[in-house]
Amino acid sequence: MNIKSKLMLALLATSSAAFAQTAPAAPEITYNIGVASEYRYRGIGQTKGDPALQGGLDYANANGFYLGAWASSIKWIKDAALESGNSNAKQAKGPVELDVYGGYKFEAAGIAYDVGYLRYAYLDNTYKNASSANANANTDEVYGAATFGPATLKYSQAISNLFGYSDSKGSNYLDLSATFDLGNGYSLVPHAGRQTIKNANKGYGYSDYALTLNKDLGDGLSASVAAIKTTANETLYKGLSSTGYNAGKDALVVGIKYSF
Repeated sequence: MNIKSKLMLALLATSSAAFAQTAPAAPEITYNIGVASEYRYRGIGQTKGDPALQGGLDYANANGFYLGAWASSIKWIKDAALESGNSNAKQAKGPVELDVYGGYKFEAAGIAYDVGYLRYAYLDNTYKNASSANANANTDEVYGAATFGPATLKYSQAISNLFGYSDSKGSNYLDLSATFDLGNGYSLVPHAGRQTIKNANKGYGYSDYALTLNKDLGDGLSASVAAIKTTANETLYKGLSSTGYNAGKDALVVGIKYSF
C-alpha cells in the first residue's frame, strides 16, 4: 500500500512519487533503507501497529523522467477477516508490498508538475480467498501533482480495483501537503488527504491528517516523527481485521532511514 527517497519514511509511509522534485543535472540512482515503528499509508495501518522494514531505489534522468521501486513488510493481508459462513474462505497471505512507479517531472510558469503511474504489488497475495467480496489486492494508479512554493497538491486515481475492494476501479485520493524548512536540518510537513472508494459502503471513505517533523542527521541518515489522525469508521475498519484491529486509529509513528 507512497518517490520514497525524501526525508519522510514515516509520513504515512507514502510513496515518494507523491512529491514533485526538480530533475538532477545528470542521470542519478539513489538507494534507501530504513525502519518505521509502524507502516501507515494514507493514514491506515499496514502492519497492525508493528514495526516495518522498508527500502527502495530511484532512478532520475536529467530530462525529467524517473523510475523507482520500493518495498515494505506488511501484515494487513494476513490479518484480513474471514467471511462468516463461507466454508471456502481461507486465511489470506501476502507479507510484502512492492511498489513500482515511473513518471515525468517538469516546470512551467514557476510551478513544478509530476505525472506518473504507480503499481502496488502485494507479492503472492491471496486476499481474495478471505471473502467473496474481496478482489486481488494488487492495485494500479495514475497520478498528477503540482507544487508551488512549499505546497503540493496531488490527485491519484485507481485504474484497477483498489487494495482488494471489488468493483472499485475509479476510486481516488486527493492529497494536500507542504514542506517548511525550519533550518538546522529540520523540516515540518503538514498533510491532509481524502480517500474515496467507488462502489463501496460510503463509510469506508475517510480523511486523514498528519504532521511530520523530519531531521537530517547527516551522512545519509534522516529521522522523522509523525502524528497521524483519520476519520476512518472504527466499526467498519475493525471488521476488516480477523483480530478486530482498528487500522484507522490515531498514531504516532517514528522512523529512521539511510539514503545512499
